Order: sequence, then structure tokens, then C-alpha cells
Amino acid sequence: MDMADVMIHINESVEHDRRVEIADSIRAQAGVMGVAHHDEKPHLLIVEFDPATVHTKDLLQVALDQGVHAQLVGL
Repeated sequence: MDMADVMIHINESVEHDRRVEIADSIRAQAGVMGVAHHDEKPHLLIVEFDPATVHTKDLLQVALDQGVHAQLVGL
């Protein structure tokens, strides 16, 4: 299994609990191994995933489906 990382930048300022909800929804996707987010950088989520299983555009769409504006930032 290959691993890759991608950063998702959320445009809105969202509270910690809301970021946890967004991260949990991304983490629930097949092929996602982890999602990191920190209160010091509340606009950023770092997603570790298997690119053979899930595509970055799909990860972004999960965040967008949570009602935020976001974009991918490659690492």
C-alpha cells in the first residue's frame, strides 16, 4: 500500500469541535489512514491516504459536503 499526504485548507474559521467532525468524515473514507489538525493552525487538515484507493478530489469533496469552502494544497 502506498501512502501520500495532502493538505486541505478550510477558508472559514471553524471551532475545534467542528474541525473534529470534518476530520472524522474524511477519516471514515476508504483508503484514509489518518487526519491531523491542530488548534494552532485551525484552517488546515493534513490527510494521509492511499492514492490507489481514494483520490484527493474525493477527499476535498467530503470536506465541501460538510458545508465549508476548502481547497487542496499539495505537500
